Amino acid sequence: MALLPPDPVYCLKSPDLCSFRSLCFHSSERLHAGTTKGTVQLWDLQSNRTSYQLSVGTSPIINIAHTEDALITQEKEGYVKLWELTNSAYVLRHEIVTGHVGFCRFVYLGSRNPAIPSTVIIPKNGPNISILCARTFCEREKLCEPTVNGKRHPLLPPLGTVMCLTPIELEGGIYLLAGYESGTIILWDLTTFKPMTHLQLYRNECPMDLDYDPVTNRGVCGGSSNEITVFSIDRKTFELEKKSMIIIKNPGVHRLKIRKDLKVFASAGWDGRIRIFSWKSLRPLAVLTEHKGELMDIVFSDEKVSMWKAVIMAAAGSDGQISLWNLYN
Repeated sequence: MALLPPDPVYCLKSPDLCSFRSLCFHSSERLHAGTTKGTVQLWDLQSNRTSYQLSVGTSPIINIAHTEDALITQEKEGYVKLWELTNSAYVLRHEIVTGHVGFCRFVYLGSRNPAIPSTVIIPKNGPNISILCARTFCEREKLCEPTVNGKRHPLLPPLGTVMCLTPIELEGGIYLLAGYESGTIILWDLTTFKPMTHLQLYRNECPMDLDYDPVTNRGVCGGSSNEITVFSIDRKTFELEKKSMIIIKNPGVHRLKIRKDLKVFASAGWDGRIRIFSWKSLRPLAVLTEHKGELMDIVFSDEKVSMWKAVIMAAAGSDGQISLWNLYN
């Protein structure tokens, strides 16, 4: 490998000695972490200490997102909750039961246009996906398994449970990539709420996460095997196309994230390894071995964190620590 692995700039240790399942940055100076005990810890990245802890429920917090004035949480038992940020605390405003008992994480899709409401896209039971208004949690639309004349689409295998969701912008439109238990990914048009195309990406495994870059028109998808699949979308026909494979040493990927500057992407492995790849060449750059247990989430800050004057990557998992990294800036 051409570059030496860096050391973390800091490691945050859970005061409750619990594992982490989800992370999100808020204003690049705060980091929220969802735990297996059903709490969300707020870390101040100026002092690297926890300044607040929110008790959400009794099951692991598998995903969190922060809007301008609210926190959205998703519990393993299927609850998705909206917490309004007040002067001193988060107050529960809305709650919905998804019926989803898998590992698929919701997606928050913010809108800068006041005429277009922000949305929360959540997995429902089986292959179903629900699109909610981010302020009221009222359902705007539901994406169901594609059918022809009331029967399952003849070109699609039984989809099974929805496993991962990623919104993308393509040719001026907003779309949703959804991966299913059958190994199929479907591109949904979020304007018409109709499926555009599909691709059988895997035969004997299900995708756990995917990410996509509209600039280079490439995406990556990983699951339970030792393969990370690279795919693309034809800009004229919107057909999905499998391009190549990246082989990793040990099987199992929970998360894949492409950094905003498109220089690198990272994978969070079942083996506790963070693998860093060049996004341009797809070649491996480093394997980070700071964690001693299964990794569950990786996030990049949108802006530079002032403490380190750099975009920071945070990773966390079952060993109860959050590692912070300044990667090849």
